[in-house]
Amino acid sequence: MTIKFGVFDHVDHSALPLGEHLEARLRMAEVYDRCGLHGYHVAEHHSTPLGYAPSPGLLLAAVAQRTRRIKIGPLVYLLPLYHPLRLLEEICMLDQMSQGRFMLGVGRGVSPYELKFFGLDFAKAQEMYLEAFDVLMKGFRDERLSHSGKHYQFNDVPMTLRPVQQPHPELWYGVLSPESCVWAAEHDVNIVTLALNEGAKAIADRYRAEWARLGKPLARLPRIGVSRHVVVAETDAEAKRIASRAYKKWFASFDHLWLANGLSVRQAFPPLAALYPDEWEGVEVAGNGIAGTPATVRRFVEEEAERTGMNYLVSWFAFGDLTVEQVTRSVELFSRDVMPAFETAAARGPAGALD
Repeated sequence: MTIKFGVFDHVDHSALPLGEHLEARLRMAEVYDRCGLHGYHVAEHHSTPLGYAPSPGLLLAAVAQRTRRIKIGPLVYLLPLYHPLRLLEEICMLDQMSQGRFMLGVGRGVSPYELKFFGLDFAKAQEMYLEAFDVLMKGFRDERLSHSGKHYQFNDVPMTLRPVQQPHPELWYGVLSPESCVWAAEHDVNIVTLALNEGAKAIADRYRAEWARLGKPLARLPRIGVSRHVVVAETDAEAKRIASRAYKKWFASFDHLWLANGLSVRQAFPPLAALYPDEWEGVEVAGNGIAGTPATVRRFVEEEAERTGMNYLVSWFAFGDLTVEQVTRSVELFSRDVMPAFETAAARGPAGALD
């Protein structure tokens, strides 16, 4: 039994021209694949430097051709922005092009500004998301799709495309509260959270409790992930120097759209003030990231597993203006000196019970 390691990527502004920026991400994906990372998760954002992959399927189609083993997927598709029939076809294509490596992350989106750009009312996003999800599941299940709902209506549409994974690609969802685990457990959905310490543990505990209540076998327990910024270098000082500079640039992108509308993201979502302080040092104090040698990072991962009960660590290896070379070195050190040691420890210690 092991803890898996994945990658989360906003594809945020790096100061490179867009074409070079996207090519850098493809080169990084090759490194993740070569180094044995489990999954590459790409965010979807619009009209903000926080996300330069507003159509994650396009980037992932390229990643599918540049990699062989790593699983790939959006975290998440913003379902209210998609026509469900169009998205069903895209998902099937991506799963076929990746030879069954596609991970289907779904959600409503967290930014009212981004949805408003598309003429959508944020207050209606949740109901649109849930109905769109229902349509997707019907489309994967049925030979012909019929649906009559508030937002979508279809009558006897042939489902000519099918994914490799049956009945559908594995499902993923971003979780902010323990209550969301009820829906996730019912639908066998893998989850990732940004919550810290007791908050993350409450989510992991609730997921396991819901899974047990439903009578589902522990051997099939989905991934319960936490997502953290991670930078690895030969010395602690070098890693912290790199992370500190890159974090400031990443946070400027993170806050950009909110500030443009007169309110910082910390004001809009007060809990984010603890997650994302002004300086990198505060990130490490909060437990939302680590920068250091492999030994330093390994201790962090072990402690994080004990604190939270996670069985999947999703690292932000690329953020801000980190270069391909810096990310490559960070991932190589992580895969060589952190992952094997942790998996060995998981097999013999308490963390081994996590999945």
